[in-house]
Amino acid sequence: MKSNYLFKICNKSIRNFSSVSKATKPITPNFTTKVQVAEHKLKDFGSWINESLIPESIKELEERIELNEEEEYIEEKDLTKRKNNRRDLTKLGAPNFWDFVEKKNVSLTRKPVEIFQMNIGLYCNQSCNHCHVESSPKRKEEMSLDVINRCLELIEQGKDTITTIDITGGAPELMTHFRYLVESVRKMSDKFEIIDRCNLTVISEPGQDDLVDFLKKHKVTVVASLPCYSRKNVNLQRGKGVFEKSIYGLLKLNAAGFGIEGSDQKLHLVYNPIGPFLPPEQKALQEQYKIQLKEDFEVQFNNLFTITNMPIKRFADFIHRRGDLVPYMELLVNNFNPAAVDGLMCRNTLSIKWDGTLYDCDFNQQLDLGFYNNPNKSIFNIKSIKEITDIPINTEAHCFGCTAGAGSSCQGATI
Repeated sequence: MKSNYLFKICNKSIRNFSSVSKATKPITPNFTTKVQVAEHKLKDFGSWINESLIPESIKELEERIELNEEEEYIEEKDLTKRKNNRRDLTKLGAPNFWDFVEKKNVSLTRKPVEIFQMNIGLYCNQSCNHCHVESSPKRKEEMSLDVINRCLELIEQGKDTITTIDITGGAPELMTHFRYLVESVRKMSDKFEIIDRCNLTVISEPGQDDLVDFLKKHKVTVVASLPCYSRKNVNLQRGKGVFEKSIYGLLKLNAAGFGIEGSDQKLHLVYNPIGPFLPPEQKALQEQYKIQLKEDFEVQFNNLFTITNMPIKRFADFIHRRGDLVPYMELLVNNFNPAAVDGLMCRNTLSIKWDGTLYDCDFNQQLDLGFYNNPNKSIFNIKSIKEITDIPINTEAHCFGCTAGAGSSCQGATI
């Protein structure tokens, strides 16, 4: 299939936002996804709710069409040539992202580091179809104590600009040094917002009975993945039983005060589309989530973050098998929104891989797309985070995913 012709940008249908404020309502051709994303029913919780999800996740991982390639990646830490080729978005004919941004007269300069994001390991009790990290129960990589302690030193030195310590994975709570990291950061300052990127099902994993109490004690903000309020859609995307365990986890968090109006314990949810389309408008979908979860399960939460699925790693394979990879890239490019650029996470976030290597964002990290002209820069060869201020942001075609529609970041829509 010839694909270059697909990327003829519809300039007439995209408004020029170069001089428009962030408050302007985003309008792009296909930013029209409805908030009525699903309907469902939930069975009563059974004794199985506290059983590990790992055996089921491994079973589903092994049943996938590309089992052999997945295992080769896990064991050899290298992708096959065939998988590399089809994941190479530049071969789809997408325009150069940096050139595209410059032609729109939009600034993509780096700001001081406010968010110190640490991916502390790839082991997870799930193996979701949309996972750009390709986490699973078969992954063994995790952040060592030496790397964590060096990160703590950089955080201490950067307290004048850093406001947030964002801990992600995998399932970060299952990593050896997760609790040590949280305790150390909290001892350093009460002012830091510590974020735990939680998949919710980890709360019912054996050995995690006290996890919610631990998070509450150390005033951790929980950002929980719930890619839909539909049982069918969540289990399709994340595996059998995940929705029920997610609701169970939310109820436990609510019981401890997380997400309850008037409480200091924050609980935010994350929505990912189940397929190759843009998320709905964030505020409208948040209202729908609140209505559905309250009516169906008495679940409460603070905010909803809508995140566009990046056409990389496992999600790229997922939509490639369905013939949707090229149309999805066309969708992202045609819905580029200049107003979304100001709030991109690469501008104020430093992303640290489990081995200490530095990246502009978590997506670049998973593609091993290091700093511009210095791909091997790590926490061990910088004296402070201020050294990266003047380094240009490294971009590739997947960056169109963060600038489509209302924009996308780890903190949700950028507009």
